[in-house]
Amino acid sequence: MIEPRPGRPRRRRTFRPSHDTRLAHGPPIQVRAPSSRRAYSVQQTGPRRGAGVRDRRTVNAQRVVVGGNRYVPRVPALRTAELFSGIGGFRLAADAAGAETVWANDSSRDACLVYADRFGSTALVEGDLRDHKNGVASHDLLTAGFPCQPFSSAGKKRGVRDPRGTLFAELAEIIAEHRPKFFVLENVKRLLSMEQGAHFATILDAFTALDYAVEWRLLNACDFGLPQNRQRIFLAGIRRDLSDGIPRLLSKADLATLSPESRASLDGRLIWTPLSSHRSRFPAWGLASGHAFVAENPRIFSDRVAPSPLRDVLLSDVDPVFDFTASTIDRIAESVSINSMRQGVEVLSNQDGGARMGYTVYGTAGLAPTLTCTASRHYERYRIGEQYRRLTHVEYARIQGFRDDHCGAVPYGRQYVLYGNAVPPPMADWVLRSVLALSDDAIDHANADETLQLAT
Repeated sequence: MIEPRPGRPRRRRTFRPSHDTRLAHGPPIQVRAPSSRRAYSVQQTGPRRGAGVRDRRTVNAQRVVVGGNRYVPRVPALRTAELFSGIGGFRLAADAAGAETVWANDSSRDACLVYADRFGSTALVEGDLRDHKNGVASHDLLTAGFPCQPFSSAGKKRGVRDPRGTLFAELAEIIAEHRPKFFVLENVKRLLSMEQGAHFATILDAFTALDYAVEWRLLNACDFGLPQNRQRIFLAGIRRDLSDGIPRLLSKADLATLSPESRASLDGRLIWTPLSSHRSRFPAWGLASGHAFVAENPRIFSDRVAPSPLRDVLLSDVDPVFDFTASTIDRIAESVSINSMRQGVEVLSNQDGGARMGYTVYGTAGLAPTLTCTASRHYERYRIGEQYRRLTHVEYARIQGFRDDHCGAVPYGRQYVLYGNAVPPPMADWVLRSVLALSDDAIDHANADETLQLAT
């Protein structure tokens, strides 16, 4: 029987941003201060290209504007390790939360070039994690968008049998050694269902064996104001000596919609389901601890921000190199007309009625389909006015929530893979703030008048 979590008075201190669709390349995001209830806004800043980073806590912290003055939140600096760092989707969120990134790693040369360009190279280690895991710096928070290809519908779906899939075991080993207070991981939706949930159960079992409470939630980029249908699973681990059993990834309104059985399980009044006996797809939300779990499909996402249509982030003046009008007209003649909205995406036509990935023609009235690292997907066509063309690298950046020139350190043709692999910063930001804002160790709420401190 699973024992109830230690009872501590429930204190839910909300510190959630209301994400703007144009997180990194538009107006400042509107945010509410946690205790004073004063509204303030943030705008991303960072080192100049090529500049060294002496103090990442101030150079890369998002600046806060209150009454015309510039402030930064006074947050005790968590030390963060970012594994499979890519182009820094988690890094942007960690910087915004006031964390200090002390170690980052990726095996992609291009990703490391971009990361160093945007954040400096002081904490960055390039190469295979297995060759550098003994050098991981001590940290309080670990983030990782670990390789998704073993689990992705666009990959070979070999899961934990794929050498890349077993990298979650490397993560578990690093977590076991460093015992961070928190970890946050991101992967594809398919992780919940592969082989009747067996792969996900294996991952949960490995992390709960390390004495962590692990919460997960399936999120969609379009619910964070981004014009993209991109469903991703986020796992948030909290060391059990710090966990109070309160779900971090469900708001009070979301929690209220759970079934009486799930709420009774969270209160310790019902026995949780053993991971070893689960033989089906996992629901979109759940909490695991002690080799058992409670899970359900939430009815709402109360923090949802409605997305703008894809057409709102498109460039008006595009180089002819992106134009494929002539060849697309020939392709359409051999395609099946669809002309419908599918999961919010306007699909105009596809060869074999949708069976051939990379041969779809899309409209722009809805969302973009999931951006991926697969080369053929980068050449999918969109009808924009009287033109048929591929999306530009700048549009990829906007759809994912990055600033237009985020990947400017590498040629534009190589940026598509980087954006397709990236964790969208608005999603990472929501998850980190949801996890950290409820922890007294992460954010100082002692004095409402001192929550904001003048930056010198």
